[in-house]
Amino acid sequence: MDLEPKRSLRQRCALRHPLLREFLAEFLGTFVLVLFGCGSVAQMVLSRGAQGETLTVHVGFTLGVMMAVYVAGGVSGAHINPAVSLAMVILGRLKVVKFPVYVIAQFLGAFAGAAAVFGLYYDAFMDFTSGILSVTGINATAHIFASYPTRHLSVLNGFIDQVIGTGALVLCILAIIDGKNIGAPRGMEPLAIGLIIMAIGVSMGLNCGYPLNPARDLGPRLFTAVAGWGFEVFSTAGYWWWIPVAGPLVGGVVGAVIYFLFIELHHPEPENQQQEEDEDSSIKDKYEMITMS
Repeated sequence: MDLEPKRSLRQRCALRHPLLREFLAEFLGTFVLVLFGCGSVAQMVLSRGAQGETLTVHVGFTLGVMMAVYVAGGVSGAHINPAVSLAMVILGRLKVVKFPVYVIAQFLGAFAGAAAVFGLYYDAFMDFTSGILSVTGINATAHIFASYPTRHLSVLNGFIDQVIGTGALVLCILAIIDGKNIGAPRGMEPLAIGLIIMAIGVSMGLNCGYPLNPARDLGPRLFTAVAGWGFEVFSTAGYWWWIPVAGPLVGGVVGAVIYFLFIELHHPEPENQQQEEDEDSSIKDKYEMITMS
């Protein structure tokens, strides 16, 4: 007779290693981001503007980021972006050994998200392109998945664009999650972080569509390379592809360092904070005594 208690499905299948759980969370969070974000672009392009416009794309990426943070935030912190993960490494909030695991999960999640969008709209792609998937031209569709520069944009200006945009993203994220700053109410952080994307989209989207995320850009670009668009997705626009990879990594570090040097470094320590409160109270008491006399 078997006297061993029966184990539940959760007990038998739940992952024990925290890093594996974080890997899955980053994968799924980035998948959700790309599904909603690139899905909104696909709906706009493939309907030739009948069911979408620039604003709906901003809303799609805003809600995509917000939902992604809700999905993964409690498990991995929902970095969903190698630039954010690198910034956390620099600030000592993510162990270096975890960084490559997070990045791999983010790239795979973005690749899978792009595949899901392509599968979702496969018939619409075939109708729009007549079966010819192109990177440039009137029926180009590669830009649904990855960023490409406008004609006026130089390599240097594109790099600066990504440094500033991603720097602003990371700086604002750090402000939202800073417990010693105003922050956001518990559970509302994803909404606040999503609104950062909206702010960047409506103010910094002209040059190249604010990719800000090496995984979100390179993962879907790799998908397009193998799904029929070919390796022109890498060579077009003077081999533009590396700009939305390198620029955000630099920008994330810059944003993190700026926030640390300008804000976080100067937060009072608990003892100093109590001392300052006591001094303020003493000054207030003396002022009241003077005014009463």
